[in-house]
Amino acid sequence: MTRRRTDRRGGAATVELAFLLPFILFLAVIATDWARLFYYTIALETVARAGAQYAADPAARQQSPYTTMSDAALAEAPNLSPAPTVTQSAITVNGRAGVRVTATMTFNTYSGFSLSTRLNKFGVPQSQTLTRTVDMRLIPTTTN
Repeated sequence: MTRRRTDRRGGAATVELAFLLPFILFLAVIATDWARLFYYTIALETVARAGAQYAADPAARQQSPYTTMSDAALAEAPNLSPAPTVTQSAITVNGRAGVRVTATMTFNTYSGFSLSTRLNKFGVPQSQTLTRTVDMRLIPTTTN
């Protein structure tokens, strides 16, 4: 004679899932925000580098389809929203003339919901200002 096995574990699993599901969803939202933050940081670095390359190379600037350094920089990441602010300043790099390009933008997280004051205690701000700076020496122009 076989013994029929009854599974009484189904109710306990449902209760465990009910307790853990909010925490799992919270972790998923936080992981998504971190991934977006890394993407925006890399894109902002690319914007600053493209602006520095445009500003540092007068020969390439003449052949470029862009009229300003800001246009050339923002063309590298057209999908960033809001568009970053790009500034340029003259500096000295290792005793030679150079240019410093800074790209700045505000990053807003998805996790900025009603628990935002509690989330700030855990290191999850609702918005973050991202800034990337690239220094580059000016490329000297030579006459033929």
